Amino acid sequence: MDRGTERDAPPRRGTASETTSEAGRGAPRSVGGEGPADAGRVPLAVVVVDREGLVSHWSAGARRLFGVAKDEAIGQPAIDLLPVSGALPDPDDDLGDFGDFGEHSYDGYGAYDGLGPGLDSSLDRGLGYPAAGRARLTVPAPDGGHERVDVLWWAYPLVGPGTERLLVLAADATALRPEEPATPSAVERVAPGFALHTDFPGAEELARGLPEILPSMSVGESARIVAQVLELGYPVMEFSQNDRVPVTPDWGVARRVERRARRERAARAAAEGLPIPGDEAEEGEDLEYVAVRERLEFLNEVSGKIGTSLDLSRTIVEVSRAVVPRFTDVAGTYLREQVVAGEGFPDGVPDTTTLWHRVALEHTDEPGRWDDVVPVGEAMPFPAHTPFFQCMTTGEPVLVPRISEQMGHAIASQFEKRDIRPLITGRSMLVVPLKARDVVLGFMILLRHPERALFNDMDRVTGAELAARAGLVLDNARMYTHQESVAETLQDSMLPHIPPRRAGCDLATRYLPGTLLGRVGGDWFDSVKLPGARTALVVGDVMGHGLNSAAMMGQLRTAVQTLAALDLPPAQLLRALDDLAQRLGDTYLATCLYAVYDPIAGELQLANAGHIPPVLVRAADGRSELLDLPTGAPIGVGGVPFEAVRLRVEPGDRLVMCTDGLVEMRGEDIGVGLAALCESAAHPAASMDDACDTIVRALAAAFSRAGQGDRKDDVALLMARLGGIEPGDVAERRLALDPAEVPRARAAVREQLHGWGLGSLADTAELMVSELVTNAVRHSRRRPVALRLVRGDTLLCEVEDDDHELPNLLSAGPGDEAGRGLRVVSALAREWGASRTADGKSVWFELTLPHR
Repeated sequence: MDRGTERDAPPRRGTASETTSEAGRGAPRSVGGEGPADAGRVPLAVVVVDREGLVSHWSAGARRLFGVAKDEAIGQPAIDLLPVSGALPDPDDDLGDFGDFGEHSYDGYGAYDGLGPGLDSSLDRGLGYPAAGRARLTVPAPDGGHERVDVLWWAYPLVGPGTERLLVLAADATALRPEEPATPSAVERVAPGFALHTDFPGAEELARGLPEILPSMSVGESARIVAQVLELGYPVMEFSQNDRVPVTPDWGVARRVERRARRERAARAAAEGLPIPGDEAEEGEDLEYVAVRERLEFLNEVSGKIGTSLDLSRTIVEVSRAVVPRFTDVAGTYLREQVVAGEGFPDGVPDTTTLWHRVALEHTDEPGRWDDVVPVGEAMPFPAHTPFFQCMTTGEPVLVPRISEQMGHAIASQFEKRDIRPLITGRSMLVVPLKARDVVLGFMILLRHPERALFNDMDRVTGAELAARAGLVLDNARMYTHQESVAETLQDSMLPHIPPRRAGCDLATRYLPGTLLGRVGGDWFDSVKLPGARTALVVGDVMGHGLNSAAMMGQLRTAVQTLAALDLPPAQLLRALDDLAQRLGDTYLATCLYAVYDPIAGELQLANAGHIPPVLVRAADGRSELLDLPTGAPIGVGGVPFEAVRLRVEPGDRLVMCTDGLVEMRGEDIGVGLAALCESAAHPAASMDDACDTIVRALAAAFSRAGQGDRKDDVALLMARLGGIEPGDVAERRLALDPAEVPRARAAVREQLHGWGLGSLADTAELMVSELVTNAVRHSRRRPVALRLVRGDTLLCEVEDDDHELPNLLSAGPGDEAGRGLRVVSALAREWGASRTADGKSVWFELTLPHR
């Protein structure tokens, strides 16, 4: 707070423009020529006291004010250096504007006009809340003599893990003395302004940031303070005759003026023979102190109750419940539509068309009294003549001491067919804005019962302070909700929507967002349809969290889709993916597990790039095992070979692939999580979804037993039940390179489809097979043409030849002989495609099976 204050500064107390009058010390001192009657600044002494009661920080302002060098003060007992309590002066003494304290030595401060406990109570840990007071001390003067100084002090307890326990601010009260006798309203409050001093460029950015810390401060005001602090080189104190600080006790100049006024009233009362109200006045002072202290405690209590989470709905309820019943009897919270929806920051000033959503209502009335008349969730605009509109457009609290019948009728007119007048008429109302960054996010309507004390000006200030804190908390929750929504939208757009069934296998997936560094991560899963009724299964994990990881995940997933469509073998696909990551940048690192399942051959081919191994659950005996695969290096390392493994599988076997967020526990060997994964994967389940849920629950329980709490990393889980395709559902035929084979192929297709009970597809299938076989016989070079029919969820027909050139879909004109065959296939097929094989190419199409 006091950075930069130890640099060289003027040797005398006061500011750089300090002057001394001919009358001696005590003349008014100001900065920039402004006297304290308007708005003044004086330098602050900043002292930090540790838990042992020793001084740990002693600013240049403290050296000037107390006459003790920093080296001499650090490590010394603070009670020996600071103005602790002493004897109080006689209140009836005529002490002038600030009084005369008599002679007190430096080691015996005289307490002066203290409000409540003295500074020694804060130093000995007797107080847990801020305190303030005044004292008089005698210090060495620049001319070699001594001079007396009026000291104003504040003590703020510090809470945190460090050794610092108390922050003490002090100022020379001489600079605050008015030149002319002041009226009781001349100066209302004196409080430290926490302007920050730094030596780095960027005062404009600092000035713009202060209003976010101090919501009641304008940008212009903060710019003036920052400029002044940077110019003078030490912290300053602000005081004003207009501004009120709700949590700082009344004392100082105003209290001296009030005391003089009380003495004058007492003298007049004595002259007229009336009772002297001195005791009552002093009692009023004590009550005022108690009231201020209670309000400070209330605000501190509210601050501790709100903002316990970043959940917007929970924060809204916390804000409403924090003020009922201690501060008000009814609290209704209204927010702008964008805030409720978790969208971006609201634009523009609200108007009569702006919809305000009633998001919370707390009250002390009998249950249900408000529910039907003003239900939570209702959205409504407010006309210009209402206090609500005034609050939302000006951004200032609106106080209505008592709602009259006329105002109650005007407010009730907004509620169609509902008479709200009995609920509000005669009550005291305070409307406070919920603001953040000078934008009104909403407002709170606070109502007190008629038998309770009316809202007053101090309540208005307290309510404004409460709303300012609540507004910042709500804005934090709003921003978090908005960012979370954006992240989830991005994540959802990048994760595939996998069908529950592919040819010969059933699929189930789960994605669980992490709780660390936001909800977006780089884990993904995918399934790609391959020629020959095969299915590619992939799970990957980009290292890191956040939007960058999610963006990289999207790129790698797209690349895998593209490479899989080329029907590359698993090891070659990972090699190509690694090369791509190298081209994208040296910061791209990811693990990936890629598997290809052939349901006709009953074979699984897998390759691994630094990923955790999958689990295979055997259907025959229910045994689960971690597959022993060559680990390989992560994608992006470069220059590392990848190996593939072939594995025989049986119908009913289950393959479980996941990311490390599911099994990795802090402080535990990853083998513990993998063992839990194997055990949970072997549990029988009624469905694939149930099997996935069983795994997730089992691993969550394992985390809990290990004392891990919530899982921090995101999780991608992919499970496949490998059902296979029966040999009776596959028909193959070899065709010679002879055009006469085309009618034989048509006849074979018709015969096979009738045998499968699919005669209704025979005509269409014959025509399409005729076109494909004709092209294959024409373009094939040496090897026979292969024709295969597969009956599964669809009818699949494949024609293979040894020509590597893939056919293109062309627009055939009236006189063109070529290009018509694929047009026919494209028009009649449910889906069709072409891909290269090791020996040539394969052209295939699918037809939808008739309903049975």
